[in-house]
Amino acid sequence: MARRNGRRRYPEEVRLVRVRPHDERTRKGGKGRLVRLGVFLAVFFLSAACLGKVCSVLIGQCVNAFAPQEEAEPGEEKLPEEMLGEPVGVNPDDVVMLSQEEHGPRIAIDAGHGGEDDGCHRNGVSESEVNLELALLLEEKLQTLGFETVMLREDHESFLSLEERVKKAEDEDADIYVSIHQNACEEDEEEIDGIETWYYTGMQEGRRLAQLVHNGAVGKTGATDRGARETDELYVLKETSMPACLIETSFLSNSRERQAITSPEYQKKLIEGIAQGIDYYFYPKTMYLTFDDGPSEKNTAAVLDILKERGIEATFFVVGENVKKHPEVARRIVREGHTLGIHCYSHDYKEIYKDVDSYLEDFQKAYDLVYEVTGVEVELFRFPGGSINAYNKKVYKDIIQAMTEKGFIYFDWNASLEDATKNTTPQMLVQNGVSSTLGRKTVVMLAHDVVYDTTQCLRELIDSLPEYEMKPLTAEVEPIQF
Repeated sequence: MARRNGRRRYPEEVRLVRVRPHDERTRKGGKGRLVRLGVFLAVFFLSAACLGKVCSVLIGQCVNAFAPQEEAEPGEEKLPEEMLGEPVGVNPDDVVMLSQEEHGPRIAIDAGHGGEDDGCHRNGVSESEVNLELALLLEEKLQTLGFETVMLREDHESFLSLEERVKKAEDEDADIYVSIHQNACEEDEEEIDGIETWYYTGMQEGRRLAQLVHNGAVGKTGATDRGARETDELYVLKETSMPACLIETSFLSNSRERQAITSPEYQKKLIEGIAQGIDYYFYPKTMYLTFDDGPSEKNTAAVLDILKERGIEATFFVVGENVKKHPEVARRIVREGHTLGIHCYSHDYKEIYKDVDSYLEDFQKAYDLVYEVTGVEVELFRFPGGSINAYNKKVYKDIIQAMTEKGFIYFDWNASLEDATKNTTPQMLVQNGVSSTLGRKTVVMLAHDVVYDTTQCLRELIDSLPEYEMKPLTAEVEPIQF
């Protein structure tokens, strides 16, 4: 099955539909593709292998295809089976549409254990039964969100081997696999509690899925966070071809958690969190990672290495003086698919913000150098210090007007690592970055690729924001501006 941008393109049902020319589905942006009768015939003739019966009907009616005919009633019509081989009149004024209905992502839900395998059991609470209760709730929730579901176990009596579970998920062409379990410890370790979620070692998409499911479950319930963890031992994780995770939603050996996990109120919160994580997996929010002040020889190279490793494209607002010092790093930025923007040439706030002409002169100098080094005609820029700062209050409006008239677009930011400040640590930078997103649907993140601590925290930052799909800025992106 085809994939687009690393994600599965879901199956489409193609149906023959006749509509009037003024039908709303004929408008731009409507669902389906509209074609006049001649194009329709050509398409279906070429598709004879899969639509042979329909083609035979149309071929048989070519002689009188353009005979006067009453206008068809609006609405979608599937060709009834009994009409095949019968005369079909076609009005030349009719518009014919190939209606395509996309199916949502398909989720394999595995209620762990079952049948003769009861799982762990504490004080009358059976893991197998709790797992199925949660799985059924998850199925219902996901379906309300528009997902398709595949229940691997649907009752208490059925026993499925691990091999059978994986095979069923594969046969149903599931897009992800979510296995629900309960944890337990020995009697003398009754106080151990929390949620932990497992993924297969080395599977990046499985890791992202596990993080999202885990974060959603912990966030909604307030349970102890035992983390998303990797393993190379769990069969249903290592033998599935699709991304998979296994969530241990409670410790049945803990009396408080045992009471919670059998409570309808708590179960609802838990399932809402898991479903939210799955929803973010398929329909993420958007983040534009941006880096200012580079390039530098070592730190920018380290940032580029991490982005390449993670398959992420970002945006670099460069300083002309640094491009002159490290031209090959600037060329690498472009070569690896990142967006290049102008920050300034000299980064001397007092000089470039002295007046409008001073700013334009500095910008042009940087622009010309970047074009000479990389061949890129830059469209985007970022003001040093942001579009409104203590140095440009008197001139920023005039600069914006002048730059806009020249066709350039500026971007500020709405989240930041605060990595240009002193006395920081990589852990502090991650915390700054995550907390400053405020859960926004679209985020432009400010970072600096000349800062060593930024290179040290970048992997953890990316892992801490699995609900975001990271993209490079372009001229088509709605700019974030102060």
